[in-house]
Amino acid sequence: MRSVRSEVLVVYAAAMNERTNDPLHGKPLKTIMEQLVEYYGWEELGKRIVINCFTKNPSIPSSLKFLRKTPWARKKVEELYLRTHSKLAQSPSSS
Repeated sequence: MRSVRSEVLVVYAAAMNERTNDPLHGKPLKTIMEQLVEYYGWEELGKRIVINCFTKNPSIPSSLKFLRKTPWARKKVEELYLRTHSKLAQSPSSS
């Protein structure tokens, strides 16, 4: 028979494993944006996610300000990051 403590440890270990498998876990939005801009460039990023902060005088600070205030836009950026994550890890400039 398992003790309550051992059951708690099993649940905690499972939760920690789930978090470590999430590419967004612990990744600041600024880092996500920097990697996407480095990989795609502003022009391509603006084509993939059509928002003014990517197409009109784009910059990391203005994009971060907008994305932090606009959940739907941030979700699109995070989704693109997740689709691109494996390519980013293989990119020679990310080493």
